[in-house]
Amino acid sequence: MKNLVETAINAGTFKTLIIALREAGLYDILCSEGPYTIFAPTDEAFSKLPDGAIEKIMKDKEKLTDILTYHVIANRVFSKDVTTLQKAVTINGKHVKIKTGNTVKIDNARIIRSDIKCTNGVIHIIDEVLLPK
Repeated sequence: MKNLVETAINAGTFKTLIIALREAGLYDILCSEGPYTIFAPTDEAFSKLPDGAIEKIMKDKEKLTDILTYHVIANRVFSKDVTTLQKAVTINGKHVKIKTGNTVKIDNARIIRSDIKCTNGVIHIIDEVLLPK
């Protein structure tokens, strides 16, 4: 079993996320002991952002860090736990809303695959980038 970052790299669908983690200085943190839960947007999710948004965000380290830390919870939260919650505190101190029903949504992003276990946490793949308010 690999850590969160190694698992994301090996999946091959999180290239933008990995680059963003490096730019924000979060790469090593998410390789550390944890545990963490990451709501991980795919490259396709990043491509849904307006034209030029990714480049603009990557140049603003403070905003990039705010966005990325909004995708991380400081604990292991599996899908069975997510379905009992209405919100969760992210490591940037803001709350994500959790909606359950036919699908589970984190804010407006749909979890498309859940409970990818890693040595230092768990990954839930989402179909949109979460943007803190």
